[in-house]
Amino acid sequence: MKNIQFINKIPQRVYFVYFPLFLLFIFFVFALSNFLINGWIYQNKVLPAPFVISREAKFPIIKTEFVPKISAQGAIIMDADSKVVLYSKNPDLRFSEASTTKIMTALTALDYFKLSDILTVKQATTEGSILGLYEGEQMSFENLLYAMLLPSANDAAIAIAQNYPDGQASFVQKMNEKARLFKLFNTHYEDPAGLLDAGDYTTPFDLARLASFAVKNDVVRKIVATKEKVIYDASSTSTYDLLNLNKLLGQDGVNGVKTGYTEEAGQVLVTSKEEQGKTVIIVVMGSGDRFSDTTKLLDLVNNNLTYLYIHP
Repeated sequence: MKNIQFINKIPQRVYFVYFPLFLLFIFFVFALSNFLINGWIYQNKVLPAPFVISREAKFPIIKTEFVPKISAQGAIIMDADSKVVLYSKNPDLRFSEASTTKIMTALTALDYFKLSDILTVKQATTEGSILGLYEGEQMSFENLLYAMLLPSANDAAIAIAQNYPDGQASFVQKMNEKARLFKLFNTHYEDPAGLLDAGDYTTPFDLARLASFAVKNDVVRKIVATKEKVIYDASSTSTYDLLNLNKLLGQDGVNGVKTGYTEEAGQVLVTSKEEQGKTVIIVVMGSGDRFSDTTKLLDLVNNNLTYLYIHP
């Protein structure tokens, strides 16, 4: 009899011991399910934009599209602010960039030199387009920039690079580092003037992207928009009359940027243009007539763009 009473008491003990544990387990399951469901909802819900879209954040489209007949092997039209590509021909094909290399030379040098710094020509060069600088001549960094970007003087570009700490090789390394910073993954520099075709290469897309950064620099934007300039050496004994090689400057809102030419590269031209208060970048590479090709591309955007508040 005692044994039977003992056995009947066991379920009651089990009930008092394990039922609270069972309730706790159910609570834990519900809590975990609720946590997982809320996490899934958060990951999949539409979040507010991490930035405020202002009236300036507009995306361009061409209203009336047509395909211009150009001689250039590669070309692109890009909106400088949004980086939207409006037209392209072989945009990711690599070309020798010739003297458009000097756009990066200018941006790299501006990170280190002040415009008033006096630089010394350490080794004169006679290769390609030159200003005629002689060894030991001194000139302000600002005047060397004008000489490099207007008549595309190779000796001015080399003089700038040679005055960089540790010399030209270190300067070119900085140029390539800056290219990676700008995400120009198909661009490489071998010298500061663009004379080494095999080592100085880029794509129309990369070159347009570089130009879009360059025109936002106040110094570069002012210089490349200059048609003529008289500069002097540091002692004011030597005078140089500079003429911008960009024949389109001042036409149809064109305000820059840089010409380039070697036999291997062909004719290269990077153009910036104001359209409806916005900056448009046009690049032609491997061209037989860079100014004619660019004029045709200008016709594609002249009074033919509309800007939307939402990307089409």
